Amino acid sequence: MERTELLIIGAGAAGISAACAAWDAGCRDVVLTDRRRTLGGVLPQCLHEGFGLGAFGRELTGPAYAEKLAESLTQTGVRFLPGREVLAVTKEKAAVLSGSGGIEEIRFERLILATGSRERSIGSLALAGTRPAGIFTAGQAQEMINLHHWQLGDRIVILGSGDLGMIMARRFSLEGKQVVAVLEQGESCGGMARNFRRCIEAYRIPIFYRRTIREIHGMPRITGVTVENLDSGEGELLPCDTLITAVGLVPERELIRGLEGENWLSLAGNCSRVHELADSAAAEGEKIGEAVGRELIR
Repeated sequence: MERTELLIIGAGAAGISAACAAWDAGCRDVVLTDRRRTLGGVLPQCLHEGFGLGAFGRELTGPAYAEKLAESLTQTGVRFLPGREVLAVTKEKAAVLSGSGGIEEIRFERLILATGSRERSIGSLALAGTRPAGIFTAGQAQEMINLHHWQLGDRIVILGSGDLGMIMARRFSLEGKQVVAVLEQGESCGGMARNFRRCIEAYRIPIFYRRTIREIHGMPRITGVTVENLDSGEGELLPCDTLITAVGLVPERELIRGLEGENWLSLAGNCSRVHELADSAAAEGEKIGEAVGRELIR
């Protein structure tokens, strides 16, 4: 059984920043772990610019931002355990991890949870119709296209106009695909104005407000969706072969269910609250890491 003063779960922007800050504060026994085998969380799949303006004074791509964070980590003695899925965290201050070497247990004095957030899937929406192939969350689509270079479809409908939905609309356009429509239930764009300009306006992508999906059609692959006008109640069939959902994020906290009141537990980044920018998640991780590191050396 291994022991450490500080265990950090999640090696995205918040987790790396927390680990570096705890080390800089004087804590010399820090373990950082992640289920992925690389540092950066989802950053390596984000090929667009828009990261690091606050932290580094210029816009970087996701991979470049992750590389800079990783460089900071190499200047410390933090131990990184990649490819470990954390199965459980107990009240006895122990984490159970599963990796290629089997099951292991790490006992800790303090824990920082930096597991990020998960996307709401199509299953979370009350939609009629079939559940065919060709439906992906925006994050899934981003990973499959940017990291694995897979072709997902040719006629795309995107539900949700948050930042990731708009970024993926642009990505599909750059891939030569037809973005039939971006649908937004609100009266205005759900993401940042700069992404609206860079993605929707710059690529002339159709966006329709006060619209949602009433029904999905097709089997075994999606052939279209019925779009509902939320003001009039009218429906319109929109043919497509791919549906991308970008309908929000949920903080990933399942590991600490029932442990929220423990004084040895801290949350950082998107598992604490969904941050609009990675810089904001990293700044919160840095603040939490420094505070916990100082407490541990008292």
